[in-house]
Parts: sequence; C-alpha cells; structure tokens
Amino acid sequence: MTVPAQRPAPADLLIHGGDVLTVDEAGTLVPDGAVAVRDGAIVEVGPARELRSRYRAADTLDATGCLVLPGLVNTHTHLAMTLLRGRADDVTLQGFLERVLRWESELLSADSVASAIRVAIAESVRAGVTSALDMYWFHEAAEQVAREAGWRLHTGPTFMDVPDPADGIAYEDRLEWARRDLAGRAWPPGTRPVLFAHSAYTLSPGQLTDIAALAREFGALLHMHAAENATEVATVESRYGRRPVELLDWLGLLGPDLLLAHAVDLSDTEIAALARTGTSVAHCPVSNLKLGCGIAPVPRLLGAGVTVGLGTDGAVSSNTLDVLRAAGLAALVHKAGGDPTAVGAEQAVRMATIEGARALGLDARLGSLEAGKRADVIVLDLGRPHLAPRHDPWSTLAYAARAEDVRDTLVDGRVLMRDRVLTTLDEAAALADLAALVSRSDLV
Repeated sequence: MTVPAQRPAPADLLIHGGDVLTVDEAGTLVPDGAVAVRDGAIVEVGPARELRSRYRAADTLDATGCLVLPGLVNTHTHLAMTLLRGRADDVTLQGFLERVLRWESELLSADSVASAIRVAIAESVRAGVTSALDMYWFHEAAEQVAREAGWRLHTGPTFMDVPDPADGIAYEDRLEWARRDLAGRAWPPGTRPVLFAHSAYTLSPGQLTDIAALAREFGALLHMHAAENATEVATVESRYGRRPVELLDWLGLLGPDLLLAHAVDLSDTEIAALARTGTSVAHCPVSNLKLGCGIAPVPRLLGAGVTVGLGTDGAVSSNTLDVLRAAGLAALVHKAGGDPTAVGAEQAVRMATIEGARALGLDARLGSLEAGKRADVIVLDLGRPHLAPRHDPWSTLAYAARAEDVRDTLVDGRVLMRDRVLTTLDEAAALADLAALVSRSDLV
C-alpha cells in the first residue's frame, strides 16, 4: 500500500536561504536556514531545504548571502525627540534638561509628536529595530502612527511633575487620566501595559508610590530614569537622604516589573538590590557618553545577575536611534578598564535582542527566533566589504555591521521594509512634514 505524501502546510511567509542566528539559549546558528511564519508568529525554524518542502508559503523572502536574526529591541527612548535632534549638543545632562523641557512645552502637540514619530519609526525600521519602549508626551498620537505603520511600540502615560507640562494635564489629574487610558486598552500579543515615571528628581516619593500602585493594579511595566549621573544622585540624596536606587528600594518599588534607564552611578549596595529584586536596566552607552554622564557598571550588573537591555535614548541626547551602534559601543566601551572580555560580542547582541525583551518582561514573545514567538525578524545583507569574510555572526554584528546593512525588517510577520524600501510608511512625506514643522518653529 502506498502512503500518500504529506501535503505542505500553509504559511504566510517563508524566509529562506540565509544563515539564521536564532539567539535562543544555545545560540543556535542554522546555515542555509529558514523561518516559517503564520498569523504573525514563527511556526518553525530549521534548514531551508526541509522547510521549503514542509510549507506552502503565500510569500517568500530569499535571504541568500544574508544573516537572519531577531529584530532589535530598544529598551529606552523618547522617539519624538527627533524633532529636536541637534538642538542640545555638548551640554551636561542638567543643561540638556533645562533646554529640552522648555522647548517641549512650547512646541509639542499631538500633531507634532505624530510627525516626529513617523520619522523615528522610519529610522528605526531601517536600522532593524522592531520594538521600542517609548517614554514621551502625547503617547496616544505615537501609538496611532505606530499602529498604522505596523510597528511594535511599547508606550503609555508619562508622569513628570513639572510646570507647564507639554500635554497640559496637571499632575493632580494624571493618575485618573492614566487609569482611564489603561482601562480602555486591549493588549495584542507581544505588548503589555506600560507606565512611565520620569525620575526621583521630578517626582516625590509619594508620587512615585502612587504611580507604582497604579502600575501594579494593571500588571504594567513601570519605567523610569535612575542614577543617570552624579549630579542627579547628589540631588536626590540631598532631598530625601537616599541615593535614587536606595530610595526606590526603600519605597518598595524595585522588582521584576520595574525597568530603570541608565543606572550609571550605582553603589555596590544598589547593584545588589537590583539583583535581589529582579529589577532590570536599560543601558544607553551613546547618550551616557555624549552627556558626560559616565559609563554604567554593566559588567558588575551582569555579574550580579541583573538583566540588561540596550537603549538609544532620544535623538537629542544620542542623535541616533541605531541599536546596532549601541550594541557595538557596549561591546567596546567596557573594555576600557583593561578587560577585553568585560562585555563580549555575543553578550552585546543578546542585550540588543533577547535581553532587551527580557527587560520588558516579554521574552516569552520577543527577542529570539523560536516557534511560537512573534515574527519580528530582520535580514542583514552580508555582501559588503566591511562584513567579509564571515567567520562569526556575533562578531560581525557587534563589531562590523551598520544600520544600513539591514535589508528587510518584519514585525508580526508583516514586511515593513523589503530590499531597503519602506512598505508601510511614506518616508519622503514624513521627512517633508517634519522639515515643515521645524521651519515653522521659533526655538531659542
């Protein structure tokens, strides 16, 4: 009796022919591999020959001569700050904040944020960034633009007790506004509720406690700046008698649902507290160096077991939303102490992918190419002189690759960039809109 041949299973997309770096726990590399996608999720990863026979795909991406890997995760940014790129260079953190806060109150609106976000998403997609944690005003406008572009944005209400907030919502009204915002949402796969508390120097201990309680009410990730430089630490210690992370620990805010941006100026006690509580850190090496904040103690954090992802910060303090650049710098700057193994190439790439997803509490859904995870995938063209020869993919990514090497970018299996052409955003219109907005501004 003849056994009938098994019919190929349907798939929406098959990415095939390239070397697939899964960034799974074992660091599996599949030469001439393939990724099968259905309903926005990865169905299977394996040798291309096997998956071509196993799946009947509605669409294909030929990745021959390329490296296929998970989309990059930006764990700390202010995307709409593209509007102010180049306006606050070569100043300290405190000088930067003084300028930017004033400009934001004068310039920001839902429309201006939407215009700036379109350019930020275009830049991110071109750089292979498929997911970003974005702390900024008018998050609703940002979400709408990201939704239209098919891009994965993690955002929500921001708290910052300053005069003349850009969105015009007084602090005393923000808790109820945020509660309504969170209650009125649905959370698709690969996202979660998020709240943003700017810092311990723009919010009081009581305010921080109230915001954390609201985050816990909705099972939200809480994200905030902490210990960005020595001046911030001294300010908080002068006001409250405790350093920023010590204060957060004393208030009971540290924990697995808290992600701290920067964490540059940390004591051994604070590092131990982060490790003990499962608090994560978003490392932003470009911004920290440019603002003269220092170098975060990432090797000590990693040695203590703290999850560390990578962030670009905003395009005012870093001038770029390029996570690959952040990964390369993270792999280099920590060697300055004399230990070339301080942060290795593989660790830096993991910080840009799976560890970033883990910092967001979304590593079960994002950050690696494994069956069941969301199909956030990038294809990096290896056919350029600065990437030859190809000995080790981790090394290639950390030390040689550039944002412009990214050829294709997918989020939830949807191709947002194919052969370096954006498919869901009108890039020329977005750039023209931003240019017109900047030309109408009168910032001093």
